[in-house]
Amino acid sequence: MPDLLLELLTEEIPARMQAQAAEDLKRLVAEKLEGAGLAFAKTESFVTPRRLALSIEGLPLAQKDVNEERRGPRVGSPAPAVEGFLKSAGLATLADCEERTTERGQFYFAIIRRPGRATSEVLPDLLRAAITELPWPKSMRFPAATFRWVRPLSRVVAIFDGAVLNLALDGVPVGDETVGHRFLSKGPIRVEHVADYREKLKKAHVVLDAAERKRLIERGLAREAKRLGVSVRSDPALLDEVTGLVEWPVVLAGAIDREFMELPQEVLVTSMRAHQKYFACLDGEGRLAPHFLLVANMRTRDKGAAIIAGNERVLRARLSDARFFWDQDRKVPLAARVPKLAERVFHARLGSVLDKAGRMMRLVDVLAPHVPGADASTARRAAELAKADLSTGMVGEFPELQGVMGRYYARHDGEAADVADAIAEHYAPLGPNDRCPTAPVSIAVALADKIDTLTGFFAIGETPTGSKDPFALRRAALGVIRLILENKLRLPLRAMFAEAAMIGVWAKNPADDLLDFFADRLKVHLRERGVRHDLVAAVFAVGHEDDLVRLLARVDALAQFLGGEDGANLLTAYRRAANIVRIEERKDGTRYEGAPDKSRYAQAEETRLAAALADAEARAKAALATENFAGAMAALALLRAPVDEFFTHVTVNCEDRALRANRLRLLARIRDTLNAVADFSLIEG
Repeated sequence: MPDLLLELLTEEIPARMQAQAAEDLKRLVAEKLEGAGLAFAKTESFVTPRRLALSIEGLPLAQKDVNEERRGPRVGSPAPAVEGFLKSAGLATLADCEERTTERGQFYFAIIRRPGRATSEVLPDLLRAAITELPWPKSMRFPAATFRWVRPLSRVVAIFDGAVLNLALDGVPVGDETVGHRFLSKGPIRVEHVADYREKLKKAHVVLDAAERKRLIERGLAREAKRLGVSVRSDPALLDEVTGLVEWPVVLAGAIDREFMELPQEVLVTSMRAHQKYFACLDGEGRLAPHFLLVANMRTRDKGAAIIAGNERVLRARLSDARFFWDQDRKVPLAARVPKLAERVFHARLGSVLDKAGRMMRLVDVLAPHVPGADASTARRAAELAKADLSTGMVGEFPELQGVMGRYYARHDGEAADVADAIAEHYAPLGPNDRCPTAPVSIAVALADKIDTLTGFFAIGETPTGSKDPFALRRAALGVIRLILENKLRLPLRAMFAEAAMIGVWAKNPADDLLDFFADRLKVHLRERGVRHDLVAAVFAVGHEDDLVRLLARVDALAQFLGGEDGANLLTAYRRAANIVRIEERKDGTRYEGAPDKSRYAQAEETRLAAALADAEARAKAALATENFAGAMAALALLRAPVDEFFTHVTVNCEDRALRANRLRLLARIRDTLNAVADFSLIEG
């Protein structure tokens, strides 16, 4: 069966957008083919800095014919009705219709036969729609087309079954010619089909498959590192980025002047990585080695000598600047830089960075007692200095080093080690894979930073909406969650939010909104650990639990309980009781609340259930008071037998209205007793 080849040649696509663009193109075209009734065997997308390509195998030459059956008016209907039906169906006379008898009478039926269109006729509009609908994070207009795209399109290859498609893309030329490597290949390359395209591009020094380019880079890095007697510093994100910068990867090695090796390791790595996309090397002891590895997009006769020399020269200039900042920054004590923070706006409605530092200093006083081992005065000093390095030359040049440079400068100034470490770590964790602080002072300052940010932005109504989170509040909340859970802190979040709001003198205390926000973030965090989100919601709903360690213990106990036979059966009984009460309350227009009347128990099963409920409630309450959540679940498990007996032998909706109401109140007590431990109505499955 025939194949489709589509290649979009363009100016350089940003590396960070390439992988998603390839997936989006494949998805969009596949969806449109399915919508057009065109089945296919296989679809594959490719991306390089200069091209986005798609191959689809096993397409039919044409759509299938479609027969549509449409019922018309009754046989013998007035002429206008018949004529209107024929016109709408595209038929000339009644001879083109069938007469059929149905349960409702005899009707005219039109059989409309729609022959399938040739695939080559369907594809152009379909492909243009997919190309113009690609959801780029950023796009631009360019003279050759009326639609926006990530970068100007220079030409397009569109071939189906060996022939060029009549694809109209405004002024962008469409044909069967592509180009190879920008420097290592000359002239256009005519291609006939997918296999021919891939083979000719390889000869033209273009590795089309990103995964293959990545493997080539990894092998080249390992080879050069072995030659130098070093190892490559692991950097998966940089590897992915560099893969998107080259079409013909060539790994080369350069040297770092020894005079720069005295700079902090983070400065060296950031200088190489952020601006030059170099890979750092480590010696046998895990320290930075005076070498770097780069990935060129060029093969040269001198084996890269000129490229290496040029990159060494550029790096030398950058490291000279870094050394200047390093020397100059240390002339001014970190503490002396704190007043300068008044010149930096944190947010127009939340004050300066100096204002934030002041709030953090007051907040660590409140947080420190909840962080075992955290000295309040030390934490306060760390909070005071935490943002001071923002005014240094080094952080101005390399914003990624905020906090990191603060630690170096604090150590240089003779600050306590705990203070210096807290300055470096108070931004952490920045993501799910970032290391979480474990030192008490670092934990306290990191919490103060994030809780102040969250409370402030929620107080002024700047909350995340949909996919938009300009102030990274979701990340801040997940950071707080990790700090608490991984360090097993018994932190009352509601009280901490209230304290932060009072310290900030915000007009609104957003504690309730923040707890709801944290409930959602906690579900996301725990889902990655395999914890069911509905169990988190069930526990969160009981009294707005704000101690995350205690909450997680309750969730674990609930999960274990429901995983057993008693728990599963009791959940079924709960739902039965709750449904009956809800239905009857709606029917009767009243609420069946309050304690049942003991004198109205007519059967032994009612008496036994009432006694079991009272006993289970007392046991569960005592167990919860001592945070014995397994004990609370065990108390609920005692209800299984009396609840089963009640439903087996007792008729709730009996004729005696007073007895019926008393039994409904007894069922409501089943619901209320279980809900005191967790809101069982929120449990799924």
